[in-house]
Amino acid sequence: MTFAAIPVPGHGAEDVVVATSGPHEGSVFTGTDDGSIIRVSHDGRKVDRVASTGGRPLGIEFAPDGRLLVCDARRGLLWVDPVAGHIDVITEDVAGLPMKFCNNGAIASDGTLWWSDSSTKFGIEKWKDDFVRNTRTGRLLRRTPDGVVSSVLDGLAFANGVALSAAEDFVCVAETGARTVARYWISGPDKGTRDLLCSDLPGYPDNIARGSDGLIWISIASPTDPFVERLQRGPMALRRLATAVPAPLQPKPKETVRALAYDERGTQVHDVDIRPAEHGASYHMVTGVREHDGRLWMGSLHEPAIAAYDL
Repeated sequence: MTFAAIPVPGHGAEDVVVATSGPHEGSVFTGTDDGSIIRVSHDGRKVDRVASTGGRPLGIEFAPDGRLLVCDARRGLLWVDPVAGHIDVITEDVAGLPMKFCNNGAIASDGTLWWSDSSTKFGIEKWKDDFVRNTRTGRLLRRTPDGVVSSVLDGLAFANGVALSAAEDFVCVAETGARTVARYWISGPDKGTRDLLCSDLPGYPDNIARGSDGLIWISIASPTDPFVERLQRGPMALRRLATAVPAPLQPKPKETVRALAYDERGTQVHDVDIRPAEHGASYHMVTGVREHDGRLWMGSLHEPAIAAYDL
């Protein structure tokens, strides 16, 4: 396999995760816009629907006990049992206010949960409104093992993918609107401070994940759009106008299949820019990426399929 798109029974397989242990070891999980959680065998030959969240699952993580941590844009942070299909709501709100746009998460070894809430203004149905208007109301949230939920970083430009370093001394969160990956230091001399793992990315980052190679992989959903960049810096009245015009006339993500990888010092190690047509496939708008044993698994907000690419 070099590059292959694997159809799934649902549209918008936005993120992917690989089971690293247990009875599903090697299987890939994703979620689609009808609320389904889908399991794909490691060879892509068997596809099963194992649960339904009743909402819109986005980010998906595999927990040591075999459950899935699912960021559901409509229902909040969930535990999903991929064997029995049970759904347990972890939290739907922060400080008594419902989350608008639960997006992507990561699980620390001590059970701490980290996740993003992309906007406090708009939900998933109007993600373009938040992106173009550049509300900078995204948040990085944390839930400690004793159940305390708090906001660690505020004012993020469309908070998106979340990943922990190997030593768990920092956590990263992608800022799609700013084309950066912010880093929050959990421990060490910089504890409690924020800096950037990388900036001025060549497109808009979506989900991110630490791979089995130890690198932070970043999906690039679309190349940089000069028109959108100008809009984001323009007067708010102009930004509102741009999102009020009919959908066919609004800015659209440009087609690309691209992922970058950075080490924990912020040095770029890989730039994987794929042309699916060269492999006899059609695929674009990669919003999830997961490296596992030399293979990249990808998800897409646009496609009814996941994809695999051998590095």
